[in-house]
Amino acid sequence: MAVVGPISVVVADDHNIVRRGLRALLAGEPGIQVLGEAADGLEAVTVVERLRPDVLVLDLMMPGINGLEVTRQVRHRVPRTRVVMLSMYGEEGYILEAFRNGALAYVLKDGDPRDLLTAVREAASGRRYLSPPLSERAVVAYLEQSRTSAPEGYETLTTREREVLHLVAEGRTNAQVGDRLGISPRTADTHRTNLMRKLNLHSQADLVRYALQHGIIALDGPTGRP
Repeated sequence: MAVVGPISVVVADDHNIVRRGLRALLAGEPGIQVLGEAADGLEAVTVVERLRPDVLVLDLMMPGINGLEVTRQVRHRVPRTRVVMLSMYGEEGYILEAFRNGALAYVLKDGDPRDLLTAVREAASGRRYLSPPLSERAVVAYLEQSRTSAPEGYETLTTREREVLHLVAEGRTNAQVGDRLGISPRTADTHRTNLMRKLNLHSQADLVRYALQHGIIALDGPTGRP
């Protein structure tokens, strides 16, 4: 269903200058209203649940939980909010995972700013958008294949286990994970133990390696860009 009236938007990016720039770009466009912003993935989910915008403009790699996991949670918690993924990554794997998790648009950060404005309007109308030179054909083919594919290990994790995985992969202790998620360190450790069993991981090194291989964290850290 198309949006009636101004398109309401929340902006999520962990870099303050980038976030402010995105907000200024969007707020300066007629018919777009920026309701709020977030600086990490967990905050993004909370802000979207509270403000319920038409569109979430979301950076792919952020601390807390990354954009892919944010998209998955938003899809289930606030299904009316459409996600526009904004990223430095042009690799097909990231693009396909973004759409598989529920994003409607994928925009490259080094593209034309008008691509983002187009993406927001297209997503608000329920239409998929990829900024040039990304391939729509590849996305459609992958989405068809993923409907019949067996779930990977990550798909078997609960939402809380995924959150713990992201935070532990960033190097946070059980106490820090518990504080960030509002749970006890012991509960955080239980989730960590369960997710490692499900993923057949046996050490912190295995967990970090898994997170890197699956794009959960970037090579140069949770807030960096490879």
